Amino acid sequence: MNTQQLQALCAAFPGARSQLHGAPSNILVYAVGEKKFAYFKTSEPEAWRFSIRVSAERFLELTDMPGIKPARYMGRFHWVSIVGGGGLAPDYLSELVADSYRRALASLGKARGAALTGGASE
Repeated sequence: MNTQQLQALCAAFPGARSQLHGAPSNILVYAVGEKKFAYFKTSEPEAWRFSIRVSAERFLELTDMPGIKPARYMGRFHWVSIVGGGGLAPDYLSELVADSYRRALASLGKARGAALTGGASE
């Protein structure tokens, strides 16, 4: 799964929106409401680096894998940075991104989440 496919996946979630932050950060952020669920680095040489939030258990599991490390400044909140897909299967990568989205949506509360997604649930 490449960067464009991952970004399309993020954009397809109900209520998801993106915001591009230019220099010096060069980051594309996906969020639902005010809660972020994915960050993509947009400048070279890190254009194939993205970050998502995972559970504490998955954080330990994933950070033991090559190409995956705690996200800079956000690792303490169980965010991981994945470089080059981290050698993960596309289905598993999609599941991780969907889980990050669900975590962001759940943190908004039921009423706010339903209002943003039009009642749709992932």
